[in-house]
Parts: sequence; structure tokens; C-alpha cells
Amino acid sequence: MHRWSAYPFVRYVTALSIGIIVCLYKKDNFSLALILTGVSGGSFLVTALFQRKGSFGRLVSGLSGLIFLAGLGWLVTYRHTASNDPTNLTHSQQPIRAYEGVVNTQAEQREKTFRLEVSVRRVRTDSSWQTASGTVLVYLDKNVAQKPRYGDVWLIRGSPKAVDPPRNPGQFNYKRFLAHRQIYHQQYVRPADRQVIGYAPASRLTALAFTVNAWADSVFTHHVGTGQEFAIVKAMILGVRDSIDPELQQAYSAAGAVHVLSVSGLHVGVLFAALTFLLGFLKNHDKGRYVFFALMLGLLWFYALMTGFSAPVLRSAFMFSLILLGQVLNRKHTMINTLAASAFLILLIDPFAITTAGFQLSYLAVGGLTLWQRPLYQSLRFENYWVDSLWKITSVALVAQLATFPLSVYYFHQFPTYFWLANPLVIPLSSLVLILAMALLAVSWIPLLSMLLGMGVYAAMWALNQSILLTEKLPYSVLKGLVLTPLELALLSALLLSLIVLLTERKKAWLWGALGCGSFLMASVSWTHQAQNRQRLTIVHAVPRNTVVAQVRGRSATIFSEKPLTVGSKEFSFNLQGTYDSLGVPVEAITFIRLSLPSH
Repeated sequence: MHRWSAYPFVRYVTALSIGIIVCLYKKDNFSLALILTGVSGGSFLVTALFQRKGSFGRLVSGLSGLIFLAGLGWLVTYRHTASNDPTNLTHSQQPIRAYEGVVNTQAEQREKTFRLEVSVRRVRTDSSWQTASGTVLVYLDKNVAQKPRYGDVWLIRGSPKAVDPPRNPGQFNYKRFLAHRQIYHQQYVRPADRQVIGYAPASRLTALAFTVNAWADSVFTHHVGTGQEFAIVKAMILGVRDSIDPELQQAYSAAGAVHVLSVSGLHVGVLFAALTFLLGFLKNHDKGRYVFFALMLGLLWFYALMTGFSAPVLRSAFMFSLILLGQVLNRKHTMINTLAASAFLILLIDPFAITTAGFQLSYLAVGGLTLWQRPLYQSLRFENYWVDSLWKITSVALVAQLATFPLSVYYFHQFPTYFWLANPLVIPLSSLVLILAMALLAVSWIPLLSMLLGMGVYAAMWALNQSILLTEKLPYSVLKGLVLTPLELALLSALLLSLIVLLTERKKAWLWGALGCGSFLMASVSWTHQAQNRQRLTIVHAVPRNTVVAQVRGRSATIFSEKPLTVGSKEFSFNLQGTYDSLGVPVEAITFIRLSLPSH
């Protein structure tokens, strides 16, 4: 039985998150947030100072503190919303002819362009140069002499365009996604429309991080090559996914191993375990735990530096730093409280992190593993060491997948059927790749040893890719077109939570909860399914440089288009896939017909 009083940061981060979410929908009520925070903060101080021994005083003090944190979340989110700045591009009243800005990200390579973000410093209107702010998502034609670098100061001709909202029902809301990253404008820039006029990185530390990232990239290129093995290593270790073949990326998704394709908390956990194993002997010596703490902290944050301070790595680095601090101070800690404390710190620094699927899924996965992996693993015992080890890895995959299952389906509309088969291979192989790759970087200056480690990284990476590709080829490897409404998401989450707690706590009340949630969920899905069978729709789609009209009859559709359109095309995936997922039309039930329209 869990004593929630032992997890204060769970309460704190919940209150902070409520304030952040309220601000996302009530951005204009800054004065209300300020009053709420001031009154609750004053109430907390008064009750904490003068009524510490009374139960009513403690209740008022506790509630006041939580309301204060909610108000703080509201204020922090308001402060981080770029559009609230009166100089932001969203408030520009005059046409922009040119602007000056600083590159604030690494350049991501696309097929024909470099994709990067530029922080605006000033704009040129018809009358004069004016101070301005905002971030523009720039697509720079690759026909340039040198790859753009972080910190370059650009003078750009032309006017940024506001990001378009979704134009088709069910389409991914790219405008909202970018707005949560404080990006409201984008622009395609030709080389002749851009001039590099200086170098002024916003953060010297971030510039150093990208330099280290580029050095590590060169080491991997030299020892692993430039094929798909290198592409996956680059994504895993450095957080750069621009070299991955789309078919291989889909294979990882189908195998339930897409988490491998980016730096994540799993990688930090593996690195933490490996370093603890190598350096753990230091804790046996007098004052050795301080040396252990310093080395571990330095190596963890060097890894974060090498990844360009990737958000998932920062979250995990914060969490493991808190664990290390507790160890060196001889303080007992619980993983759930430490996890909540790291989330609290992250949200104070970047409240919009709560809107990202990566943040939500990673904390659900780690929280689920912390609470339920051990009980599930201990529910079955095997005498054979190898069978027991296989069950231990499988239990990790099962709990992580179940904890994230509802939200994954809600966001991505698919479910990997054979995740339980792939992950017992994927987890140890990806961990081996990580350890060998980090060792390769550490000894890259030793020719023979680095060559051997490079061969080991390539071999382990090849084996990992082959296991993924074999899993994808199995029949029904991925279930697609799965759609949940917000109500069904809540019901499915409550159902899984009830079942998990029922298995661990063995209390009948959770059985009734599971039955109730399951019944409502089945009723909602049945109602939706019947409505989809009766639907009769004619849809005129908005697809760039194409004319597309569709006839929907029940759970099947016929799509007429002027230019060729297929299920696997980018045009269909980005513009139309969401529409047919939301209508319950599987891709197998879509017929494409090309039309020959008269020319004007």
C-alpha cells in the first residue's frame, strides 16, 4: 500500500500542471493569476506561521500552498508565451520587407532544404528598422556554400508567413504544435535572399554542446560509415534523425521500438547503470562517495551536453542528479517522488514541455515501471537463469507499453502487436550499442582500440536493425487506424489503471471500477462504430498543388485526385490520413481514382 504523504512532489507537480493547463486555455487572465497567487501565498505564510499545530490550520496551509503552485504555473506559462510580448511578430502592423535574426538550433537536413529556427532581433518595414522578437521556422535551400551553424546572424529578405492551421478534418494541427514551441511563422529562403553578417550565439554553452555533438558525429562517421547503422547510432546517441530511411523508421514504429530512434530516458538509465557498475567501488572508500558523485554528475551532464541538451536527456539527467544528491547526503528517496521532482523542475523551466507527447509518454513509462514492473516480474518465478532474465526484460516491455498504450493510440492511431517479441532483443542490443558507442568516443584517439569498438558498434547495430526488420515482416505487425475520443482515452486509462492496481493490491473495489470503465468504454466504441457505418459524406480536401475530392460511404471511401495519390505518399500521410482515421475508414478500404481535369 502506497503512502502518498511520502510523495510530496507528486502533489506539487500536479498543482503546477493544473496552473499550466489553465493558462493554455485562459491566456488573457494574467491579473486573475497574479491575484490568485498573491492571496494563496499570503494565506500559506499566515497559516504556516501562526497555526502550525491545528489540523484546520494545516489543511488551510496545505490547500493554500497547492493553489499558490497552481497560480505559479499559470504565471510561468504566461511569461513563457512569446506572443504575449508586444514586440512579437504576431503584433506587427506593417509589411515586413526584411529582418535580422540569429540561428538558434542545429540545421536539420531535409531532402532539398535545411530546416532550422531563427530568432528575430529586428525587422525592416517601409519606414525604418524596428526592434522585434519571435522565432521563424526557416527552410533554407541546400544550394549554399556552407551548412548553417548555431549562432550565425542572418539578414533575410522577405516576410515570414503565419503558419497555416489544419485544412482537413482530423489533420495534425501543426500550427498548434509549433505554437507550443513559441513558433508562429515560417519562411522558405533562397540562398540569394540570405546574408550571413556575423556570429553571436545566444548561449556559449549551447554552442559548445553543438560543437561536441559535431565532433561525436565525425567519430561515428569515421568508424561506423554512413549507412543506416550510422543513421540509427546518430539518432540514438546524438538525437539527430535526419539520416534515417523512412522505411526503416516505419519498421521501428511497427516493432514498438520507436523510442530507440531518439535520445531518451532509457539511454540515460543504461548509461547511469553502466557508470555505477564501473565506478561503484569508489563508494567503499572514505569520502569516496563524494568522488563518485562528482564523476557521475560530470559524466551524465557531459552526455546531456553531447546530445545538444535534448529535452528527454535533460529530464532524465535532472532525475538521476537528484538520486545522486540523495545518495551523497545519505537521504532516503523514492523513485516516484524523485521522478515528480524532476518533472517539477522541468516544468518551471519550460512549462510548455507538458504539451509534448515525449514528455507525457516518458513520464508515464518511467512511472509505470517504478510502480508495477517489480510486482509483475515477481508474479512469475523461473528457476532457469536465462528464462528468468528473458521474463524480466519482457516484464519491462509489458509495463512500459501498457502504461503508455492509451496515450500512444490517442496520438499515433496505431499499436505495435509484437512489441513483447521485439523488445527482449531491442532493449539489450540498444543498450549494448549505447555502451560501445560511448566507449568509442572515450577512446577515439587510440587507433586500434577505436577501430575494434567501431566494428562492435556496427555489428550490434546491424543485429538490432535486422531484428526490427524481421519483426515488421510478421503478419499484422501493427494495428493502424485506431482512434480514441478524449472520453475514450480517459475510460481506457482508468480501465488499465484499475486492472493493474487490482493485480497488485488484490482489492475487489478495483474490480468493480474496471468493470464500470470497461462497460462505458464498450458502449462509447459501439456507438461510434454504428455512427461510422451510417455516415455518407462528400469531402473536398485541401491538398497543395492537387485537386482532391472524396466520397465516404460507411467505413469505405473513394478518393478522386487530379495528380497520383497513394496511401504511402507524404501528401496522403500529412494531409488526409487523420481524416480517414477519425472517420473509421481503414486504408485498405480506400480506393484511389485519378481524374483527368480539363485545362484552363
